[in-house]
Amino acid sequence: MYWFYDLPTWLSGVLVIGVFLAVGLIGLFPTRNWMRRLHQVGHSHNDIVGFYLAAVTVLYGITLGLLEIGTWTTYTEVEAKVDQEALALGRLYRSVGSYPEPIRSQLQQDLREYAREVIDVGWPQQRRGIVPTGASHLLAKFQNQFLQFEPKTETQKIVHADAYAQFNTLVERRRGRLDSVTLGLPGPLWAMVLIGAFICIAVTWFFDTANPRMHIWMTISLSGLLGLMIFLVAILDNPYRGTISVSPEALERVYDQIMK
Repeated sequence: MYWFYDLPTWLSGVLVIGVFLAVGLIGLFPTRNWMRRLHQVGHSHNDIVGFYLAAVTVLYGITLGLLEIGTWTTYTEVEAKVDQEALALGRLYRSVGSYPEPIRSQLQQDLREYAREVIDVGWPQQRRGIVPTGASHLLAKFQNQFLQFEPKTETQKIVHADAYAQFNTLVERRRGRLDSVTLGLPGPLWAMVLIGAFICIAVTWFFDTANPRMHIWMTISLSGLLGLMIFLVAILDNPYRGTISVSPEALERVYDQIMK
């Protein structure tokens, strides 16, 4: 299903909503005459069907609403992790800027290479669901050079301690970003979402209306709404995939404004 995220947002939205509309209409026409025979006289069971539809849609709506809140929360948390990593990277770059030469230029060059590796190589891999590992050797190289420096003055000791804390923060934030690359709703949960949507649509087929156009538009409205809500869950489910995804903008801003 990852091909879904390679489509333009408008096209994927039309595709999802179109599928739900098709399911609603394809199921409506074959069952309409059958339902009319079940009702027997004067739409006798429409009130029961209405109560049942209300109960089903309320239960399903609450579940789907909680999923949408959860996916949006996950999306914003991933975005915050990237911002925090960029913040730690910028602070570390400024801290090592107070080191004497030649260690200062070496450390800053390592951080510039790390930033470009994450932006140019790591991020495209994340968009494909691959956990990038290319920047690990750059951090290891930075750490080896960083730990070789021995501060001689009290000022250098203070700066070195702050830089060491920022380096640890950068490593933690990077690990948090990598751990979120494969985030997404599990398969059983997606099965529940899709089966629940089908049940909600199927209940509308049990109505018996004198005007078939009213029945058609009622089914279209509910099917389209369900398709739209599930589309919203889908585009937020994988934070790094698709057009609407977490971007490396924060890291690019740090590189352009501080490192470049």
